[in-house]
Parts: sequence; C-alpha cells; structure tokens
Amino acid sequence: MQHRRGEILLGLILFLAMFFIPFAAIGSSAASKDGSQAGKNPSSEPAITGSSFHIMDSGTKQILTVGDREFMTGGVAAEMSPSAETEALKAQAVACYTYYSRLREIQKKTPDASLNGADFSADLQNGQIYLTDDLRRKRWGSHYDEYAQALKTAIDPVFGQTLRSSGELIEATYYAISSGNTESSADVWGGARPYLVSVASPGDRFAGGYQTTVTLPTDKMKTAILAAAPDANLSGDPSGWVGTAERTAAGSVKNIPLGGKSITGNAARAAFGLRSANFTVNYSNGQFTFLVLGYGHDVGMSQTGAQYMAKEGANYRQILSWYYPSTTLET
Repeated sequence: MQHRRGEILLGLILFLAMFFIPFAAIGSSAASKDGSQAGKNPSSEPAITGSSFHIMDSGTKQILTVGDREFMTGGVAAEMSPSAETEALKAQAVACYTYYSRLREIQKKTPDASLNGADFSADLQNGQIYLTDDLRRKRWGSHYDEYAQALKTAIDPVFGQTLRSSGELIEATYYAISSGNTESSADVWGGARPYLVSVASPGDRFAGGYQTTVTLPTDKMKTAILAAAPDANLSGDPSGWVGTAERTAAGSVKNIPLGGKSITGNAARAAFGLRSANFTVNYSNGQFTFLVLGYGHDVGMSQTGAQYMAKEGANYRQILSWYYPSTTLET
C-alpha cells in the first residue's frame, strides 16, 4: 500500500511539474485571454453560416439536422454533467466539435452510402453522442435552466474552435476515466497519431469508479473465452486458461493468451464485460476475478482528468494541450 501511495505521489509531482511548463503549442490563432468572450451577446458570437450536422438515428433511420451551436450543446450534454467545471466543459466542447467536424468532413469527401447523406449515426433515442433538447429537459428536470445556462457559459467562448494537426482536423477522442496514464493510439488501435500519445493523468486515480472488479464463475468464464477465441483449448485446469498478458507502456493489456490463443486487450474487455483494457485477472475457489483500472478506451482526453485539471486551475487551452500535444487551436 505504501508503495502504491508513493507511486501516486511521484506521478502527481511529475504531472504538476510538467503541467506548469508554459503551454505554447495551443491557442495561437484562437481568441485571446481565455474565457474573455464569456457572457457576450449571442449575436456577436463567431458565425458559422449555414453549417449543420446531419445525424442518422440508428433506431429509426431518420436523419436529424441540427446547427453547429446546438450540436455543441447537445454533444457536451451527452458526455459530461453540466455541473462540471466550466473549463472542463469548454475542453469537452472543443474536443467533441473537432471529432464530429472531422467525420462530417470525411463524409463530404468520401460518402458512406449506408448513412443516406448523414454525417454519422447515433442512438438518439438514448442520447448517444447528441442529447436532444427534449431529452435534456427530461433528464435535467428542475435543473434545466441552471444547466442550460452552465453550458451556454462554457460553449459561447469556444464556439467554432477546433483542434488541428498539420492543418487537418484531429481525431479528438475522449472517454470517462484513464488508468492513471492515457494510452497511445498506436498501442490501442494500431494507427499512430502524433497527438494521441501516452501522457500522465494521475488525478483519475482519485475518482469514484477508477477501480472496479468483475467476477465470473468458471462456466461463464469458459463461455466468454470460447466466444472470443473459439479455438481455445480449455481442457486443462482453469487456473491455466489465462496466460501472461503483453502490456502497453501505459499498462493496458495489448494481447492476452486464452486457452493458448492470443486475443487483443480490447477483445478481452468486450468478452468479459470490463470497463477498460487495463486489467489483471486471478483464479481462486472456482471463479475468476478481474481488477480493472479506468473506464473507456484510454486514448485522448480523460474527462475525469480534464475535470481534475480544471479544479487545479487549468484553463481549457491547457487541458487540450495536455491531452492532445502538438496540436493548434483554431477558429
């Protein structure tokens, strides 16, 4: 326990030391003095004339068209609580807008016929990716006006801002809780991105839900393994079913042998119903117990980490610069 506390303390010290180095990489072309536009009259916001998102509802196949400003509001509402720190909400707004603007741009260049003219699809009935105003009213209840104002305060100053690398919109991925360090896209998905590399995110270790466990009895473990690796040999003692995992530099499982057959950490995560691919597994008394760290794919911005940084005084530019290094913020 003392060793783990020492690791966490050292991680925090290194994180804070690196964090307070000037963030020169982001913001050269964005509005000056972070937050200076907050509270402005909406009529003086930067205009994105005629720009909108076309979202196919995966359930009904109908296409919903929403303006960019409304999409930023519903996109942030679908991902974070409006009660979060304003600077964390700003960072989420920019990341969300960048990610889906990139999909929109790709769709215009090389349309996917299955989308019938939409930019992407989402389960809109359950608020995936974008939370409609009707769902916002339903979920927020008596807090609707308060939360709507909180999002307006966060989104107004950053409306239209995107992250770019080498002039191109970046793949600004994000997720709930890191394992203490983010993962590189090369390790998780096999495609290297200069801005999706591993960085420290020690504040996540203090979040509720950072560490979870999943327990599977032998019969359910066997079923799960065979679903992921049909050729796995599970004839021996169950204690030998799971081999030694190959891990990324940040700690997630990259590959793991199951019954002599290797599968990816992401495939194992899906097969066993885990919150992340950063896990260890032990067998005892007829059952397998997984200890899981973090929640999500762990690539890009940790929403919990962004909230932690905002509470520590970081602004949204610094948060984005930390989780997406070597990018520029543009309007």
